[in-house]
Amino acid sequence: MSTAAPLENTQSPAPNVAAISAEEYVAICAFIYRDARFADESRYTEWEQLVDDDMIYWVPRGEGDFDMSKHLSITADNRSRLRTRIAQLNTGERHSQLPVSRMRRVVSNIEVERKGDNEYQVFSNFVLYELRMSSTRTVEIWPGRIEHHLRWKNNELKMFFKKVMLVHGDEAIPSLAFII
Repeated sequence: MSTAAPLENTQSPAPNVAAISAEEYVAICAFIYRDARFADESRYTEWEQLVDDDMIYWVPRGEGDFDMSKHLSITADNRSRLRTRIAQLNTGERHSQLPVSRMRRVVSNIEVERKGDNEYQVFSNFVLYELRMSSTRTVEIWPGRIEHHLRWKNNELKMFFKKVMLVHGDEAIPSLAFII
């Protein structure tokens, strides 16, 4: 017969983070969903309007709290490089697979922390389904976690950091020829 001690409350105390309003949360969730929809639909010009001038877009190899300057990355774009990537994607001739993949993602578990008067750190989970329309017609599954940094600018939310941590990011992965 087991004499184990009763379970204690294992919930950690809430972080010392200023609360956000319901209106802020709804606006942030709408932004995250718009980010996903524009990327899924290859609407890169509209997606680019969501980003701020100091944007960093990072897909590290693996999940973790890495130093971007020292860790191997799948993608590590500053604003200028991201602008070039989007211009190339918009030509329709830069994709590694033609025609362009069909994509849909599910976004969940959206958590928001205030990081200043007008800034937020947002974490969410996602699963992206990519149908490669080339001769293979295979479906790739891209699960992961995203960290967004958002700020209010001119009465609209702008993204200035996006880190996509793929579950299988430290494994061999197929070509990533889109904004994930």
